[in-house]
Amino acid sequence: MTSSSSGSAERLLLDSEARAELLDHAREGAAGTPAEVCGVLVGSRDDPERVTEIRRVANVAGDPRRAYELDPAETMATIEAVEDDGDDVVGFYHSHPEGTARPSAVDRDRATWTGYVYLVVGLGPAQPEVRAWRWTGEAFDPLSVAVDD
Repeated sequence: MTSSSSGSAERLLLDSEARAELLDHAREGAAGTPAEVCGVLVGSRDDPERVTEIRRVANVAGDPRRAYELDPAETMATIEAVEDDGDDVVGFYHSHPEGTARPSAVDRDRATWTGYVYLVVGLGPAQPEVRAWRWTGEAFDPLSVAVDD
Protein backbone atom coordinates (compact mmCIF):
# COMPACT_ATOMS: atom_id res chain seq x y z
CA MET A 1 0.00 0.00 0.00
CA THR A 2 1.40 3.37 -0.93
CA SER A 3 1.18 6.48 1.20
CA SER A 4 1.23 10.07 0.07
CA SER A 5 1.05 11.54 3.56
CA SER A 6 3.14 11.52 6.67
CA GLY A 7 0.04 10.56 8.60
CA SER A 8 0.30 13.59 10.87
CA ALA A 9 -3.05 15.27 10.08
CA GLU A 10 -5.35 15.67 13.07
CA ARG A 11 -8.48 16.17 10.98
CA LEU A 12 -10.37 13.92 8.62
CA LEU A 13 -12.72 15.31 5.97
CA LEU A 14 -15.61 12.94 5.33
CA ASP A 15 -17.80 13.55 2.28
CA SER A 16 -21.47 13.61 3.22
CA GLU A 17 -22.29 10.83 0.72
CA ALA A 18 -19.56 8.60 2.21
CA ARG A 19 -20.93 9.31 5.71
CA ALA A 20 -24.44 8.34 4.55
CA GLU A 21 -23.05 5.10 3.06
CA LEU A 22 -21.22 4.33 6.33
CA LEU A 23 -24.40 4.77 8.34
CA ASP A 24 -26.44 2.69 5.87
CA HIS A 25 -23.90 -0.14 6.00
CA ALA A 26 -23.78 -0.03 9.81
CA ARG A 27 -27.58 -0.09 10.07
CA GLU A 28 -27.75 -3.08 7.70
CA GLY A 29 -25.34 -4.93 9.99
CA ALA A 30 -27.40 -4.02 13.06
CA ALA A 31 -30.65 -5.37 11.59
CA GLY A 32 -31.68 -8.83 12.75
CA THR A 33 -28.84 -10.50 14.61
CA PRO A 34 -26.44 -7.59 15.09
CA ALA A 35 -23.05 -7.91 13.42
CA GLU A 36 -20.18 -5.50 12.94
CA VAL A 37 -19.62 -4.44 9.35
CA CYS A 38 -16.32 -3.28 7.88
CA GLY A 39 -14.54 -1.96 4.86
CA VAL A 40 -11.97 0.35 3.32
CA LEU A 41 -11.95 4.16 3.39
CA VAL A 42 -11.06 5.60 -0.02
CA GLY A 43 -9.97 9.11 -0.92
CA SER A 44 -6.83 11.18 -0.48
CA ARG A 45 -4.09 10.96 2.13
CA ASP A 46 -3.05 14.56 1.47
CA ASP A 47 -3.27 17.01 4.36
CA PRO A 48 -6.06 17.11 5.36
CA GLU A 49 -7.01 13.55 4.58
CA ARG A 50 -10.35 13.12 2.84
CA VAL A 51 -12.69 10.15 2.52
CA THR A 52 -14.72 10.33 -0.67
CA GLU A 53 -16.12 6.79 -0.71
CA ILE A 54 -16.22 3.52 1.14
CA ARG A 55 -15.73 0.01 -0.19
CA ARG A 56 -17.44 -2.73 1.76
CA VAL A 57 -15.45 -5.82 2.73
CA ALA A 58 -16.89 -8.96 4.32
CA ASN A 59 -16.46 -9.42 8.06
CA VAL A 60 -15.02 -12.92 8.58
CA ALA A 61 -14.59 -12.69 12.37
CA GLY A 62 -15.56 -15.75 14.38
CA ASP A 63 -17.93 -13.62 16.50
CA PRO A 64 -19.09 -10.78 14.20
CA ARG A 65 -21.42 -9.45 16.89
CA ARG A 66 -18.42 -8.36 18.97
CA ALA A 67 -15.51 -8.14 16.52
CA TYR A 68 -14.55 -7.56 12.94
CA GLU A 69 -11.94 -9.06 10.68
CA LEU A 70 -11.67 -7.83 7.13
CA ASP A 71 -11.62 -10.73 4.68
CA PRO A 72 -7.89 -10.82 3.78
CA ALA A 73 -8.22 -11.71 0.08
CA GLU A 74 -11.09 -9.28 -0.47
CA THR A 75 -9.17 -6.53 1.35
CA MET A 76 -6.07 -6.96 -0.81
CA ALA A 77 -8.16 -6.99 -3.98
CA THR A 78 -9.95 -3.83 -2.81
CA ILE A 79 -6.66 -2.07 -2.01
CA GLU A 80 -5.28 -2.96 -5.44
CA ALA A 81 -8.45 -1.70 -7.16
CA VAL A 82 -8.35 1.57 -5.20
CA GLU A 83 -4.72 2.17 -6.13
CA ASP A 84 -5.35 1.15 -9.77
CA ASP A 85 -8.08 3.83 -9.84
CA GLY A 86 -5.50 6.42 -8.71
CA ASP A 87 -7.03 6.88 -5.26
CA ASP A 88 -5.53 6.34 -1.81
CA VAL A 89 -6.55 3.97 0.93
CA VAL A 90 -7.11 6.39 3.80
CA GLY A 91 -7.85 3.64 6.30
CA PHE A 92 -10.49 1.22 7.45
CA TYR A 93 -13.89 1.33 9.11
CA HIS A 94 -16.11 -0.89 11.16
CA SER A 95 -19.26 -0.58 13.21
CA HIS A 96 -20.32 -1.23 16.77
CA PRO A 97 -24.01 -2.12 16.28
CA GLU A 98 -24.75 -2.03 20.01
CA GLY A 99 -21.99 0.23 21.28
CA THR A 100 -20.21 3.53 21.03
CA ALA A 101 -17.98 4.83 18.27
CA ARG A 102 -14.79 4.16 20.23
CA PRO A 103 -12.18 1.49 19.57
CA SER A 104 -12.58 -1.52 21.84
CA ALA A 105 -9.79 -3.50 23.49
CA VAL A 106 -10.21 -6.08 20.71
CA ASP A 107 -9.84 -3.30 18.11
CA ARG A 108 -6.57 -2.18 19.76
CA ASP A 109 -5.23 -5.73 19.90
CA ARG A 110 -5.94 -6.30 16.19
CA ALA A 111 -4.86 -2.92 14.75
CA THR A 112 -1.97 -3.33 12.32
CA TRP A 113 -1.95 -0.46 9.78
CA THR A 114 0.31 2.09 11.47
CA GLY A 115 -0.36 5.66 10.35
CA TYR A 116 -3.75 4.87 8.85
CA VAL A 117 -7.23 5.98 9.91
CA TYR A 118 -9.51 3.66 11.83
CA LEU A 119 -13.09 4.91 11.75
CA VAL A 120 -15.83 3.51 13.99
CA VAL A 121 -19.58 3.91 13.52
CA GLY A 122 -21.44 3.55 16.81
CA LEU A 123 -25.14 2.70 16.86
CA GLY A 124 -25.53 2.37 20.62
CA PRO A 125 -28.21 4.05 22.75
CA ALA A 126 -27.37 7.58 21.56
CA GLN A 127 -27.75 8.95 18.05
CA PRO A 128 -25.50 7.26 15.50
CA GLU A 129 -22.00 8.66 15.65
CA VAL A 130 -18.94 8.47 13.44
CA ARG A 131 -15.50 8.96 15.01
CA ALA A 132 -11.97 8.40 13.74
CA TRP A 133 -8.51 7.69 15.07
CA ARG A 134 -5.04 7.20 13.69
CA TRP A 135 -3.24 4.02 14.76
CA THR A 136 0.29 4.94 15.92
CA GLY A 137 1.43 1.36 16.30
CA GLU A 138 0.81 1.60 20.05
CA ALA A 139 -2.41 3.57 20.50
CA PHE A 140 -5.28 5.28 18.74
CA ASP A 141 -4.88 9.07 18.45
CA PRO A 142 -8.25 10.81 18.01
CA LEU A 143 -8.97 12.80 14.86
CA SER A 144 -11.63 15.44 14.42
CA VAL A 145 -14.12 14.48 11.73
CA ALA A 146 -15.59 17.20 9.55
CA VAL A 147 -18.43 16.29 7.20
CA ASP A 148 -18.06 18.02 3.87
CA ASP A 149 -20.70 18.43 1.19
